[in-house]
Amino acid sequence: MSFDEIAPAQIEKELANHFAGAFDDAALRELSQSFRRNGYVKLSNFVSKDLFQTITKECHRLLDLHQQRIDIHLKETSNSPRFMSTVSQKAIENDSELVRAVYNSEAMMGTLSRIAGQPVLPCPWDEEKYVLIRQHKQGDTHGWHWGDFSFTVIWIIEAPGPEFGGQLQAVPHTDWDKDDPRVHEYLAKHPISTYPHATGEMYFLRSDTTLHRTIPLNADKTRIILNTCWGSEQDQLKKATHETMQAMFN
Repeated sequence: MSFDEIAPAQIEKELANHFAGAFDDAALRELSQSFRRNGYVKLSNFVSKDLFQTITKECHRLLDLHQQRIDIHLKETSNSPRFMSTVSQKAIENDSELVRAVYNSEAMMGTLSRIAGQPVLPCPWDEEKYVLIRQHKQGDTHGWHWGDFSFTVIWIIEAPGPEFGGQLQAVPHTDWDKDDPRVHEYLAKHPISTYPHATGEMYFLRSDTTLHRTIPLNADKTRIILNTCWGSEQDQLKKATHETMQAMFN
């Protein structure tokens, strides 16, 4: 099936059918336990290969049209670096019905809610719903940080071999104080988990309480992700500020 010219309702039906066939109660329970324990879980075969391939083509198209380079350090995360090219939510919102349709899928949110053990809701701040990130130069990295909101699903559009860097590293069950981030203190006190990912994989992250980064690339290799963010019920009530996202995408 090609999703290039498909209506949002058809994408919703395809996702609902895929989740129903691929994830029974036992599989979702196991994913949920791992997610709640580690702040992370790999989502193997979470969408069909056809849909992932179509999303991949769409991400390359959006990058070709809209990517912008940033090389900055952010004080809110202990001056950790952001060396990458980005495509903002605004550009994706204006130019990709496909990404909008997948993000707004009730079947997607329902399945993620079962894994999270609580309702997974649309991100309260539109500009963080979905963004594209491309790293391709030696030294490129998304340095240590937390997310403003509770939940993130990462689509690995392209990944180098693990020997070239780009792996996710994570420290779960940590708190982000933007005035006193204490990144280096957390890294010294707590174990760091490292998760390699290959092209075509996805993972689910408890992004607001999991300190995380990508290991810097050690060669001119390419890593591309589609980052999709959702909120919790608690996120709908809190007054979040968005200094790091605004620095990266505005």
